[in-house]
Amino acid sequence: MNKNELVSVVAEKAGLSKQDATTAVDAVFDALQATMAKGDDVRLVGFGTFSVSHRAASKGRNPSTGAEVDIPARNVPRFTPGKGLKDAVNAS
Repeated sequence: MNKNELVSVVAEKAGLSKQDATTAVDAVFDALQATMAKGDDVRLVGFGTFSVSHRAASKGRNPSTGAEVDIPARNVPRFTPGKGLKDAVNAS
């Protein structure tokens, strides 16, 4: 499912126009992104948790030259599914 398909499903299920559904979906994505950019978690009970994990700096190797490369520290987004989502996926 891509974003346009998600907007269509939200519009149909919520009885909204596609324009209103697009605004709602964009608002949810913006809120998730802004919250995670601050380093905070977003917990949606029954669905899952969006969190930020810190990855420490490390050394790597360039596979073509074998030269050692410094990989900088960074924050990476993570998603941990909740029980409700796991049960729904495994219900088939």
